[in-house]
Amino acid sequence: MSELEAWVSELAGALDIDPDAVDVNLVLDLARDAAHGVARPAAPLTTFLVGFAAGRRGGDQGAVRSAAETASRLARARVADD
Repeated sequence: MSELEAWVSELAGALDIDPDAVDVNLVLDLARDAAHGVARPAAPLTTFLVGFAAGRRGGDQGAVRSAAETASRLARARVADD
């Protein structure tokens, strides 16, 4: 198990989240899009806001994916506009 996988498992457990429900690649891709499309500090803020929005929409994987797709689309559009 990598250090990242161990951290996700530990933190998810502490937060009472099933670690298998965490799509690490989705979150990392989202953070990348925000960091490159907006600014580096936008990465943690964007991932937080996506998690918050997904939680308000039921918190299932579909809600996370939908919120992440919206945020990634907006961040990538900023790159295209430059």
